[in-house]
Amino acid sequence: MTQAGFKAPEVFVAKGRDGKTDIWGLIVKPQQFKPEQKYPVIENIYAGPHDSFVPKSFWPFGFHSGGDKVIGMQALADLGFVVVQIDGMGTKNRSKAFHDVAWKNLADSGFPDRILWHKAAAKQFPWYNMAAGVGIYGASAGGQSTVAALLFHPEVYTTGVAYAGCYDNRMDKISWNEQWMGYPVGPHYAASSVTEHAELLQGNLLLINGEQDSNVDPASTMQLVNALIKADKDFDLLLVPGGEHAVGRSVGPIRYVQRRQFDFFQRHLKQQSSDRNKSQL
Repeated sequence: MTQAGFKAPEVFVAKGRDGKTDIWGLIVKPQQFKPEQKYPVIENIYAGPHDSFVPKSFWPFGFHSGGDKVIGMQALADLGFVVVQIDGMGTKNRSKAFHDVAWKNLADSGFPDRILWHKAAAKQFPWYNMAAGVGIYGASAGGQSTVAALLFHPEVYTTGVAYAGCYDNRMDKISWNEQWMGYPVGPHYAASSVTEHAELLQGNLLLINGEQDSNVDPASTMQLVNALIKADKDFDLLLVPGGEHAVGRSVGPIRYVQRRQFDFFQRHLKQQSSDRNKSQL
């Protein structure tokens, strides 16, 4: 595999929001990586409290996020990006205190830890370029986190692609949401809803959804679309007729959806990064 050009992802660790907890992640570089160049950064996010997601052993590379096959991280990196995956606080398999960060607070998604991780990587690696902000993509709960990144942390996250998100935990399946958000429904549900805060959108957002999603009701995406329109926010939307929850990831049309995601990051994040680098010369 190494003779064919495979390079293992780089493990990176930084301190979390408390200044002492280790936050672990992986960095995927282009196969033709040149350390003298600067590469815009994209994060593949899934922060569901039911598990942890950064792989600990060899895997079919780039195909992991919440149990679904997703667009390959290596393929995206090979377009001229650095692609990362991080387990922030709120995910499973660490301490109870680590896990409890997500309780009644799914909007957190470990972002205070993830942002510190990005900044630590940028400080250590000259090629880790956050000049145009960080791109982000994810599906289902990862889609919810992707939109939350653009709404609540626009100073860091500027371009996002969100698949099949549960954008308001009050209308998604109770079997998952009440485990982490509790019952009865209270103000904390609205606080974690990205639909409720659509007016905060500043960056570039592409929403992707299957028409026949049987996991997260497509109405979740339509409610967010409605809120964005009412807030006079620009965004992109791709609806796939007949598509299921994993559309564009483990079920077709994978190549078409992959092209749309890759093109979105190329047009927005990479171009902005290039423009800002030129302006600093």
